[in-house]
Amino acid sequence: MRRILDSFYGAALWASAFCLAAIATMVGAQLAGRLVDGTLSLLHLPRTNFVILSLAEISGYLLGAASFLALAPTLKAGTHIRVTMALGVLNEQTRRAAEFFAFSVAALAAGYIAWNLARFAYVSYSFNEVSTGIIRVPLYYPQAVMAFGALTLTIALVDELFVLATRGRPSFREAEEAFTVGKEN
Repeated sequence: MRRILDSFYGAALWASAFCLAAIATMVGAQLAGRLVDGTLSLLHLPRTNFVILSLAEISGYLLGAASFLALAPTLKAGTHIRVTMALGVLNEQTRRAAEFFAFSVAALAAGYIAWNLARFAYVSYSFNEVSTGIIRVPLYYPQAVMAFGALTLTIALVDELFVLATRGRPSFREAEEAFTVGKEN
């Protein structure tokens, strides 16, 4: 089961990276088109007028998807911003209780967010809502990806609850401590 979950988190991280690469590619292509047009204009040649329609809108959807898809893998890697200073002064038993409480509340909140995002995507699908840009993107696509990212985070938080209950320490604590020790040197 551990391998399946880790592969699942890895796939979400790769999907997030793909979204960021798609944004960079589209913005780079648009920039290259403008540079070519500027050069052609200086040479008094006809311009290509290359443009990627709805670039800002599509990039926004991809950025939202990348952000939500990366939530679970970054939690598991210990790279989320956390209040480690406050946890560091607690003894191990109190820290474990605080982490268990925090993961429980976070899992409930993430589950609530995932559920509502999924409902929101379903309503958009039911009413056939599309974006207002030149390219009419069905809004349930980005909304469904956000719901999936929130669901992935919920699964990761529940996973951390089980790890904490069975091992006594969150799975990312080693990575977090290695980073902290590396900062001190």
